[in-house]
Amino acid sequence: MASWVSLLLFLFCKSVVRAQEEFTSETPINNVVQDTQTGRIYLGAVNSIYQLGPSLQKQARAETGPKEDSRTCTPPASACQDTKPMPNLNKLLLVHPSNGTLIVCGSRYRGICSLLNLTNVEQQIYYLDTKGERTYVASIEDNVNVVGVMSTYKNEEDTFSVFVVGKGYGSADSTKLISTRILQDYGDWVVFESIIEASTVQTTPFAPKYLHDFRLAFKEGDFIYFLFSRTLDGTDNKNLTFVSRLCENDPHYYSHTELQLNCGPNNRYNKVQAAYVASPGKELARVLSGSSNDNDSALCMYPLNIINEQLVDIISACYSDSGKISGFPAVDIPYSSKTDEFCTSKISVSASCGADFLPSPLASKPRFALKADAMWTTQGLLTAVAVAVENDHTVAFLGNSQGEVLKVHLTAMPNIVSPQVHFLIIFHVLTPQITKVPVQTCLQQKDCQSCVELRDPYCGWCVLEGRCTRRSECRRAEEKNGWLWSPKHQCVKIISFHPPNLSCKKTQKVQSCFSSLSSLSSSLFLSFCSLLLFLSLSLALQNTNSLECGAKCPQFENPDPGLIPVGYKTRISFEGINLDLYQVKIIQCFVLFPSAVTLYNCSVGREDCSLCKNADTKYSCVWCAKQKACVYEKLCNPDQQGSEYPYNTDCPDPLITDIIPRFGPMQGGISITIKGSNLGIHRQDIKSITVAGEPCVHQEEKYSVSTSVVCEIGPIDPQTEHWGQVEVEVKGGKRGTSSMYFTYRNPRPEAVKPSRGPKAGGTLITISGLFLDTGRFLFSIIVIPTKAQFCFNSVSSFDIYLYSYMCFTVLCVFSGGRNIVVTGSGFDLIQTAVMEVRRDNMTAFEVRVSSICFTVPYDYQPSVQLSNVNLSLQGRGFSKAMTNKEAQAFVGDVPCLVNTLQDDKLFLDPPSTPPRSQKCHHNYPEPKIKFGKGEWVVGSVQYEKKNDLSLYIIIPAVIVPMLLIIAISVYCYRRKSQQAEREYEKVKHQLENLEESVRDRCKKEFTDLMIEMEDHTNELSEGRIPFLDYKTYTDRVFFLPSKDGANDVMITGKLDIPEARRATVTQALNQFSNLLNSKTFLINFIRTLERSHDFNARAKVYFASLLTVALHGKLEYYTDIMRTLLLELMGDYVHSKNPKLMLRRSETVVERMLCNWMSICLYQFLKDSAGEPLYKLFRAIKHQIEKGPVDARVKKAKYTLNDTGLLGDDVEYSVLTLQVLVQSEGPDVTSVKVLNCDTISQVKEKIIEQVYRNQPYSQRPKVDSVTLEWRPGSTGQILSDLDLTSQKEGRWKRINTLAHYNVRDNATLVLSRVLHTHQNYDQNQENHEERNALLEDDKVFHLVRPADELDEIKSKRGSIKDKSMTKAITEIYLTRLLSVKGTLQQFVDDFFRSVLCSGAVVPPAVKYFFDFLDEQALKHNNVDEETIHIWKTNSLPLRFWVNILKNPHFIFDVHVSEVVDASLSVIAQTFMDACTKSEHKLSRDSPSNKLLYAKEISTYKKMVDDYYKGIRQMVPVSDQDMNTHLAEVSRSHTDKLNTQVALHQLYQYASKYYDGIILSLEEDPAAQSKQLTLRLQQIAAALENKVTDL
Repeated sequence: MASWVSLLLFLFCKSVVRAQEEFTSETPINNVVQDTQTGRIYLGAVNSIYQLGPSLQKQARAETGPKEDSRTCTPPASACQDTKPMPNLNKLLLVHPSNGTLIVCGSRYRGICSLLNLTNVEQQIYYLDTKGERTYVASIEDNVNVVGVMSTYKNEEDTFSVFVVGKGYGSADSTKLISTRILQDYGDWVVFESIIEASTVQTTPFAPKYLHDFRLAFKEGDFIYFLFSRTLDGTDNKNLTFVSRLCENDPHYYSHTELQLNCGPNNRYNKVQAAYVASPGKELARVLSGSSNDNDSALCMYPLNIINEQLVDIISACYSDSGKISGFPAVDIPYSSKTDEFCTSKISVSASCGADFLPSPLASKPRFALKADAMWTTQGLLTAVAVAVENDHTVAFLGNSQGEVLKVHLTAMPNIVSPQVHFLIIFHVLTPQITKVPVQTCLQQKDCQSCVELRDPYCGWCVLEGRCTRRSECRRAEEKNGWLWSPKHQCVKIISFHPPNLSCKKTQKVQSCFSSLSSLSSSLFLSFCSLLLFLSLSLALQNTNSLECGAKCPQFENPDPGLIPVGYKTRISFEGINLDLYQVKIIQCFVLFPSAVTLYNCSVGREDCSLCKNADTKYSCVWCAKQKACVYEKLCNPDQQGSEYPYNTDCPDPLITDIIPRFGPMQGGISITIKGSNLGIHRQDIKSITVAGEPCVHQEEKYSVSTSVVCEIGPIDPQTEHWGQVEVEVKGGKRGTSSMYFTYRNPRPEAVKPSRGPKAGGTLITISGLFLDTGRFLFSIIVIPTKAQFCFNSVSSFDIYLYSYMCFTVLCVFSGGRNIVVTGSGFDLIQTAVMEVRRDNMTAFEVRVSSICFTVPYDYQPSVQLSNVNLSLQGRGFSKAMTNKEAQAFVGDVPCLVNTLQDDKLFLDPPSTPPRSQKCHHNYPEPKIKFGKGEWVVGSVQYEKKNDLSLYIIIPAVIVPMLLIIAISVYCYRRKSQQAEREYEKVKHQLENLEESVRDRCKKEFTDLMIEMEDHTNELSEGRIPFLDYKTYTDRVFFLPSKDGANDVMITGKLDIPEARRATVTQALNQFSNLLNSKTFLINFIRTLERSHDFNARAKVYFASLLTVALHGKLEYYTDIMRTLLLELMGDYVHSKNPKLMLRRSETVVERMLCNWMSICLYQFLKDSAGEPLYKLFRAIKHQIEKGPVDARVKKAKYTLNDTGLLGDDVEYSVLTLQVLVQSEGPDVTSVKVLNCDTISQVKEKIIEQVYRNQPYSQRPKVDSVTLEWRPGSTGQILSDLDLTSQKEGRWKRINTLAHYNVRDNATLVLSRVLHTHQNYDQNQENHEERNALLEDDKVFHLVRPADELDEIKSKRGSIKDKSMTKAITEIYLTRLLSVKGTLQQFVDDFFRSVLCSGAVVPPAVKYFFDFLDEQALKHNNVDEETIHIWKTNSLPLRFWVNILKNPHFIFDVHVSEVVDASLSVIAQTFMDACTKSEHKLSRDSPSNKLLYAKEISTYKKMVDDYYKGIRQMVPVSDQDMNTHLAEVSRSHTDKLNTQVALHQLYQYASKYYDGIILSLEEDPAAQSKQLTLRLQQIAAALENKVTDL
């Protein structure tokens, strides 16, 4: 019989030759896995999971689809719209044997996985779709491959089972390529959650363009390997094959290293299609590589040890040789935008599994790809591969896209001997099918020559048995020439034979000569001799006519021995008859004659040692340890046995293969069957049995030798573990432990339908619940007098209420037909109603539809009288047989109502008019009565005639007056209504006129502003908002508030480093950057600085900003550090301080890091959404302020929002339109509106802004760099703020204005640049230095003099009255604040809506951080909703938006004057007030700024609350999505920042606090293991040019 190997090829096809074992699925098959312990096979198909037995027989099926889903749906599906039934493709199938589950991941519901029972996949153990994106594993895209491998994860306390997943990119999927998924709930982790938040494999934002296509994941030793294809750098679509390796105990993937694999000449076969890891040999047979045009494929093989060696070379080159091998660059960092050198030299650290401070991930350059020759090539696309080793020969089984299975013998020298191909089965694409096919068909070859010509490593000629078999099936195949295989061996041939014939009557020696006999010649000679003797006898008998010879043929009887073991050469003695006729004395042969001899085989039925030892002693069977089989005692060589006497051999430890059942109740009391081998020989051999650590009582009467033990479990303590392994101890102290687990659990019956039933029983009930398959499905129902209890293994019960029978008596008419209504309770309990009818003493019978009852007959009067409009019938027995509702009465054919029914009378309501009826008695209608099915006609009815004339008179007399009254009432009502409506319209018109008048007055200022800002709006629509670039934005946000301001080294980017040391410093700074990427070092660095007393708040802010720039290239890592520090800060505030004060001020490094993080993440949101309304608000404030006088000296204005900046005098002014000509820029004249009270500098600013409005502020000329010349006539006059003509008032000098120079409307002015050379303009003008000296005079004013600096005369008088009057007059002008506020209201509202509208686009960073705060708040009992609100306010509105609102020049290229800044501060304060939860109680003494927006504060507060609530209800932003966003920001902007300068500045802090940092690192064991102290010392030596002994 052909042998099978465990090779399962699944193809979407069906064989033309009927296979012996196959299974056809209803849908295409995606994945196949096998449980090695049980042999079960699991198929992952479209919409189904199949469980098959080892012979492919179907055992169970779980339906997984189609499911209601949509591509944009976020589970659960019940919350989605526009769903439709969609197929569920199986993406991943993994066996988790330790807890008996099957991991199933499909394409529906964003790739959520489930756990199924390995013993029955129809039982779903776990599925949950409400935990969000962190549990999404697979892909919803059909063409995205997912691979996985089981692994373990260890933390400080526990070890968990996990599976590591490699997944390509789908447009609607998470972009994380590699993830580790936990298989149990632990802490904050849930089942299937990715336990690695920010991995070092920074592939996420680049996955789409690298086109990853995973094909295999496997574990070997301490490493996990992934095999995939991808593009080289995202710029070329050509796929290349890579193998990546990471350490199994590396939770952050620091060790992830990729090695390119080339197959064939010039890497012709570049894309991996399938893979197989062969054992033994440990060679990675990668790979059916397909070429780029899919026209041909090849098989290449790579030794795994060579792969590991080359990966080690790549890692070592990066860590210690600057990324070079033999002088050539060998190392690349994929998925990164970094262009600087990342592999720095002289890192004296041994980290085979990487580290957080070392570069990662790594990949080989194409020059150092691992190359392999194609072992075998073919046309077409190969799609599957499996490799087997048979007799030291490697055989590959290949499947192609045409549905063919190919068998390829891979020789050791492929260039010399071409591989042989054998088509096992040819398939046609018809149905999805899995087939188990034999890998060889040796027995089909009937002779040696055809067997050898197969050249198949599986088939050879077994010489002794004369058949074509596998080597393992040939007895004595180990002896030389016992099993012949091509191409080395030749078949046995008879060269000579003498004599050529032999008579049956003559005995003679036969001489034969054979080829290829060698050591088997003697045995073969005897065998063939015996065979020839037998044939000769047969021929002789046939040639002598069977007369003499037939009567006296030799006979053999009483063989000794009678029992002969198979496989052992045994001498047999016979008692012979008629042997003297042939002169044969002794015949020696191998049982060639039919006789009473019994052959036996010790191994049959005795598969293990215990069964072998239990065999009858007459067979002499012993257990041979070397052969691991039960054999005849003389077939077991003592050298193999390991002892002199084989009967002394100890049996191996017991092996447990199955536990039935695997679930039992907590109270115990059930029997479990333990199956296996070597479970003792006698029942007394079982010494102890434990189940999940609890003793189990052995039931000896049910013991089966070696194979089965039955025991009864006892109760278990609910506080202990409820599951565990089964252990059996047998005689001799040997123990066997099961690989599967037994679980104690109670069944949980939840419902019974129906829940009540009749007391007599007979009700069928259905019991539903959980875990009802616990134990051996034993249950009982215990009935007590008033209720029944359902008991399952005596652990759970609930009530079933019962009712008794009811008996009653009913009288019916003889003819039947009466409906019997039985009233009572409990009839809803009856499932099948049956009524028993009895009459007198007659036998009872049952009826199901109609009742049959009996009563006395009726008597009727023949005459009927009609009196009082009632019809009366007389008789008897009416009330006993019927009720008035059951009786039916007719007069003629017209039915009438039965009013009263008495025992002897029946009263009817006849029709009011005589009915028309054909059945009449003397032309009178006849009354007819129906009781049930009986019918009676009684006499006739005679009607009297009546006069109806009065009715025709009464009706009109009543109706006509009523209609007249109604008409008059309607007329009066309509008239009154019209009059009221006219009055209402009149009042409404008056109110509208009044409202319109008020509206016009209120909108006047606003309309003027909108008209005047029309040009600015047009500029905005043309995209002219002067946004700063990212670098300038971050420089201003991070470093402009520093003590050096715009001259800060981080803004200028200038480092004073000698050229000779620049290369050394750069290299050392790169090493310092790697050191900062060590979380252990950075946390110690920050903690050391914050513990220092001289590390003040300003230094903390500056340090955090430097750190933000230095780590900008790895914002995911920066975020992880920030989260760690925030958790520490939160713990401090929650446990020892007031939690509401957290994040209020930048008192720690992490608080400033958070501010910078928000600034980075919201930059794009500013440009896309909030920037435009903010810029409009800024322009509107600036325009409104400049519309009125602005005092250039005291920085106060007529139109402002700030009461402290309000101009306290009513200054007279007029609007002038100037015609400005810009010198050297053409003849074009620009019209500019100014005020005649403006200073010359203010006029210059307005002119520059109008003339250069299309340029950002930084590119415009400054006021001091231009001069303004007025040309009233033929001569010109230079205008200046102060000159010799300036007006003096006592000791005060007024700044010159246009009114001072008497400039008129439409005057022409010339704007020109100041020359660099010193020159005089006019005799009445001073030079530039003199003007500045005049401006610096303290006794200079513009519009009003300061109130606290009155003339000395008034000061000496101490005129308190004048001072109080000045203050009173100032308060009068506060009404202007309302005017400005009303004008700007729309712009303020627009900005608030753009920032506080959760319905629009919300930055992912905001949602991510707010969810983080919510999540942490739940872990602390003393954090309420108000505290969470304050945390969110402190982290976003106060820390970011207020900063941007008060400093528009942080995001725009504009100039913010002090007057504009004062108004922006009012709006910023309003924004802050809106974000607080406390109520603001206002009074007459409240500041004007608070009163100004008092009415709107409540609206703004509601906007903030709705904003926070809306964000909380949004779909969570996963760590993967946030990391993707941060990685994209890093990639886009890092190269533009002064990273080297930031590192240099950071090192200054490290140098300043060097001793404290070294001490902190030496006290940290983690830092010690990573040699961080040594690395810092090396960096210090390089940067500070020190000579050390390091």
